[in-house]
Amino acid sequence: MLPRLPSPSVAIAGDGLIRTLVSQLHKTYIWLMERASFFSPQAGRLIDAPLRNKARFAIGDVVKHRIYDFRGVIFDIDPVFANSEEWFESIPHEVRPEREQPYYHLLAENGEGSYVAYVSQQNLQGDGEGGPVDHPSIEQLFEEFDGGRYPLRRGLTH
Repeated sequence: MLPRLPSPSVAIAGDGLIRTLVSQLHKTYIWLMERASFFSPQAGRLIDAPLRNKARFAIGDVVKHRIYDFRGVIFDIDPVFANSEEWFESIPHEVRPEREQPYYHLLAENGEGSYVAYVSQQNLQGDGEGGPVDHPSIEQLFEEFDGGRYPLRRGLTH
């Protein structure tokens, strides 16, 4: 005996379900293809990030913080927040930045001394006209201050 064929309404409902599933799979595939992962030693885990992200600043640029009184030169860029959860949670909630934006590693200075800072893009603005940055590690990574920025040392470029 031949199996009984489903009624046309069941076949259409099944076809709609298949189309919905294929559409969801396609959206998931596109989302995955637009993402990348990298290991962050600071966070101690893999970080999920967009495959493309627009950094407003570049390595060697001199920037200053929009709220706090410090400035620095950028020596590394993360496409999204890639530090520890403890670090993120230590930021007061009312000024806590979004995670899905570039974060910059700075050789920073303020009135009290020099240090390394980790700052979100939304909290930085250009400061090339403010002159050179006074940080002891600059000579290891960069050439002399020139035109509002620091060129990366030749041996450190790709």
